[in-house]
Formats: sequence, structure tokens, C-alpha cells
Amino acid sequence: MASKKGQVIEELYKICKRKNDYIFHNDLVKDVCKKVGFGNPFDVTKLDSKVKLPEILIKNDLTIIHIGSGKHKFIKGIKKVYHDFEPIQKSIKWNYKKSLLNQYNSSESNILSVANNQRILHHFLFGKDTEFEDIDILKKSNTYFPHRTKTSFKYSFGKEAKLELTNIQIEVDLTIEFNGIIGVFEAKNGKPDSFSVYQLYHPFLYYYNANLKDTIKGKIKEIYGVYVVREKSKTGDVLKLWAYTFSKPLDITSIKFVKSASYKLIKKN
Repeated sequence: MASKKGQVIEELYKICKRKNDYIFHNDLVKDVCKKVGFGNPFDVTKLDSKVKLPEILIKNDLTIIHIGSGKHKFIKGIKKVYHDFEPIQKSIKWNYKKSLLNQYNSSESNILSVANNQRILHHFLFGKDTEFEDIDILKKSNTYFPHRTKTSFKYSFGKEAKLELTNIQIEVDLTIEFNGIIGVFEAKNGKPDSFSVYQLYHPFLYYYNANLKDTIKGKIKEIYGVYVVREKSKTGDVLKLWAYTFSKPLDITSIKFVKSASYKLIKKN
């Protein structure tokens, strides 16, 4: 039997199918949650990996996307919404001295804090093949911490749809910048098989649009979305990173793999 969350999604799909209208609002989500007995309606449409899709969606090659103003839509094309992680291209042993709060909690923000403090994020995007002590990068690279903002987007979902998202809330987990090159980061624990592309695309598009405005106009050279996964083991943590960009900035399906690497954290005495 499907989980309570899966039952809510299945009921939402059946309602939309009967109406022949696959757009639904948060109000309907709340009503169905109450009917099914699922206590967190805000979590229903958060499906950040394709393994979390209920069977009824997989069978019909459907997933859910957010279209703004409290609305969501069932849309065809699981492979266009979720991206499988590529193999790791290189493995790096990274010497570090464990700091007081490195493993105080296992949250996603803590993953990025550790990777930022250890300069792993900077090395991955800007460094060489070995550990570096590039004073220029250390002094001049800038870190911008998590923030939420409301914005509006217009972009394509391949040839299938044009999406217009009005006043949606996005969260940028972490941003670093050096010489006009920007990296935006998303982090997870464990061993996810895939991720929802919008997790990287919306922060990417946020900065792409900023680069068209007077305050920044033309000063951003490149934008990369980077997914960071922490795997814990008895021999120590491993951070795996994948970098992507979008060959057509206004098309969410144009995701392009750039590079990947893993960092094995080796504790110094």
C-alpha cells in the first residue's frame, strides 16, 4: 500500500484526471490531506528525487512541477524533470583539521558550511587538480549564505510548455563568486540516485536574470549549479560534487553536465 503522501498524490491525480485539468491549488492539497489523514500538506509536492514518485505517476510518466501562486501541475516527462547523477570523474583525498562544529549536526546547510570552510567548493570550481593554497582565490572569492526570495520566472519546458511562474519563493542554499564566475549549491545527505532539475535551475535563472539588470548587467561570466552529496562511513565522510549549467538559459530541460569529483575527508592530527 502506498504511503499517506503517495495516497494524497494519487487522489490529486484522479481528481485532475476526472476534470481533465491537471493544474491544482494548495487548497485542494489541504483538503485531500485532511481526507487521507496526512498531516503535512506543504510536503506533498516536494519530490526532490524520482524514487519518491508514487507508482501511479511512474506508470503514466508524470511528475509534479510548481507553477507559482500556490499552484502545481501534473506534467509528462519524468526524465526531463529529474536528472540522474553522472559517474564521479576523479577522487581527491582532502586533508583537513576537524573544527568544533563540523559534525555537530547533519543538516544540509551544515554540509555546505563544512565544504565552504574547508574550501572544497572553491577548489572544485576554481582550483587545480591537487590541494591548493591560492591566496588570490582565498582572499577574493566571496561567499553568500542561504537566503529566500520571491521572484517571477518565464521559461520553457522543452517544446512541451511555456511556464510563467509569478511571485514564487525560491531558496538559494549557498552562492560563491570569483572573477564573475558564480556557483550556486544544493546539498543532500545519503546516496540519492537523481535530483529535481528545478533545484539547480531556479537559482541559476535567478542569477541569469540578475545579469540582465542594471545593477549587475553583464558582469556575470558563467553560472554553475552544483549538487553536493555527503556520504558518511566508518572511515570518514566523502563529499561528492557535480557541476551543471544550462545550454539554453531559458529552457529548464537544457541541463548540461560540466564535471564531477569526490573529496575524501582525511583528518589531520
